[in-house]
Amino acid sequence: MDARPEVSDEAGESLQDSELSYAIEYVVTPDPQAGGAVVEMIVRQTNAQLREVDMRAPAEKFSAVSGDGDVSHANDRVIWKLPASGGRLRWFVLIDNQRKSGAFDARMDTAWAIFRAEDVIPQAATRTRRGATSVTSVKFDLPTGWSSITEYFGRNDRYAIENPNRRFDRPAGWILLGDIGVRFEKVADVRVTIAAPVGHGLRRMDILALLRWTLPEVVRLFPDFPQRLTVIGANDPMWRGGLSGPRSLFIHADRPLLSENATSTLLHELIHIALGTGAEAGADWVVEGLAEFYSLELLARSGTISVQRQSATLRKLATWAQESTILCAESSSGTTTARAVTVMTAIDAEIRRRSNNKNSLDDVTRALASAQIRITMQSFMAVAGEYAGSNSTSLLAENFPGCDI
Repeated sequence: MDARPEVSDEAGESLQDSELSYAIEYVVTPDPQAGGAVVEMIVRQTNAQLREVDMRAPAEKFSAVSGDGDVSHANDRVIWKLPASGGRLRWFVLIDNQRKSGAFDARMDTAWAIFRAEDVIPQAATRTRRGATSVTSVKFDLPTGWSSITEYFGRNDRYAIENPNRRFDRPAGWILLGDIGVRFEKVADVRVTIAAPVGHGLRRMDILALLRWTLPEVVRLFPDFPQRLTVIGANDPMWRGGLSGPRSLFIHADRPLLSENATSTLLHELIHIALGTGAEAGADWVVEGLAEFYSLELLARSGTISVQRQSATLRKLATWAQESTILCAESSSGTTTARAVTVMTAIDAEIRRRSNNKNSLDDVTRALASAQIRITMQSFMAVAGEYAGSNSTSLLAENFPGCDI
């Protein structure tokens, strides 16, 4: 992820709000035969509001970069210095991304394409006039018979992009293009979209049924859960798992919605969406542990599984967790996540016991989600300590092997 910031020029003239706004339209044209897409970034402005765009563009993925003004593509970065009146920047990007297993987490097929917005429109650092903000949209110029699904509301394959937390908006989340089947419904005041390429066997109604049981519990736990949720699925050769993005997720069509051990990939990824943040180095176990703990907990709260079934699964996870020797690894493996669930279970039990059930791990989780900053080991311990108490036994260092406490 490119974390370089937006920068406003401090020496800019004082302008009215209407003069600080500029328009960006991204036009994405898939090229199935070439395995990628042509992207055009069109900027319309009157007072040089947007002056420079700097985005990561690895040469093995991005090519044919050209545009108005001063454009360079070197060292895996595109730097565009715009004309004062705006202009156009164009590039071609390969979409396929194949994992070591041979499966894909981004794919351009002859009849469909599934990818994340950042696969074709990278994050960018910008230089702007002080206070300048973009009005951004994305449009898909599609082959005959194709349509589009994104996390945004739109018509005729054109979507408005709004992120009140950023001055420079760009698309995010999972995108599906092609000959697709789709279901729409409103669940717990969340507008749900479930879509897949035609013929891929995604059980859209089964997913909708599970969401009708469980999404109300997710929203109770996370009152700021997004008002829109997009679930995109496909069969092989896509990766056989689940992956979350902003207000959207991908799940393989063959993945069970509820596994034999009573865990749910769909619910796990929903919790990632609800948390709305990731983890800094060494804290991946926190976000993965919370996602797995609550995927099981909310199945029980909603009555989808029994409390007895939940307890049996927790015992199995505790046994599996014994194979893990470290929590604070770079990424959380299956055994590490199992150990993380046992840690979360112990913290939850202690908080409930000490507060006579007035508080729980829910309070810790809501606090982490509302902060909207990447979770660290220190931030998790600080928030958990507020509720578990200074003499907590569940937060003793011995419970966190490999962690710097």
